[in-house]
Amino acid sequence: MTYTCIDIADALPIIENNAAIVDIRDLVSFQNSHMTNAINLTNDNVQNFIDSTEKSQPVIVCCYHGNSSKGAAEYLASQGFKEVYSLNGGFSQWSAMLPDQCETGK
Repeated sequence: MTYTCIDIADALPIIENNAAIVDIRDLVSFQNSHMTNAINLTNDNVQNFIDSTEKSQPVIVCCYHGNSSKGAAEYLASQGFKEVYSLNGGFSQWSAMLPDQCETGK
């Protein structure tokens, strides 16, 4: 299993197709702002995510700039997820390009 690096424009139709969005940034950064409908994936909840998420559901991994997400995407792919993506540019690029598709809290 492997993952694919994708740009924001390529991620949008996948998100519209009910992708799971996981944000691996620290909790404070996540709480300040994150992609709409994203969940904060940490070492504490990753196993629950793996166990409770359908392996055929697309997963988009987001970090700060698109680097750390590659390792997390590779890990999720190795856990049996069939369609895993690492978001190029990370949340910094997402929030700059699509500020209306960000939310705070959670």
